[in-house]
Amino acid sequence: MFRIRRHTLGATVSITVLAVAAAVALGGPERVAYPENYAATFVRYMTVDKPEREPPIVRFLYVAPDALAMARPGAPLPDGTVVVMEDHLARLGDDGQPLTDANGRFLPGTEVTNVFVQEKRAGWGEIYPPEKRNGDWEYAWFRPDGARRSDRSMDACFECHRSVADQDYTFTTAPFVERVKGE
Repeated sequence: MFRIRRHTLGATVSITVLAVAAAVALGGPERVAYPENYAATFVRYMTVDKPEREPPIVRFLYVAPDALAMARPGAPLPDGTVVVMEDHLARLGDDGQPLTDANGRFLPGTEVTNVFVQEKRAGWGEIYPPEKRNGDWEYAWFRPDGARRSDRSMDACFECHRSVADQDYTFTTAPFVERVKGE
């Protein structure tokens, strides 16, 4: 009888450990998938020059078209929204300064250096303590080939995006929705 209890206790401990590990695995950037072919299928809604970066970069921002169709000015973005931020090195002149177009905007290089994805799903924020939580948003960092940058923490994303909690934790989509929708 003692052996049965020991096996039962061992099985219970094993199941508990697996359940906790599964809960941890379900949280974090691993939940965010790399959106294949996003540059062709998402809406590119903004380009941002980042002169303070070393070296300077140009960011292309994309949003999934279905999320854009459901978005409303002044309202939180819908569950399922995926936003992609794609980094390019700015093209540099002989003097080492970024080359610009007729409007003074940086000319981006063709090579993508990083891809960041912000995704919103109902209940995703529940795994985080209130001081970290960004609503139901999650963040992930990918290499240009779509491989996950699992060697990088997303803590800086959470911390930075908390400053725009009143815009559903996004820096750029609220003004874009209002401008594009014209509502």
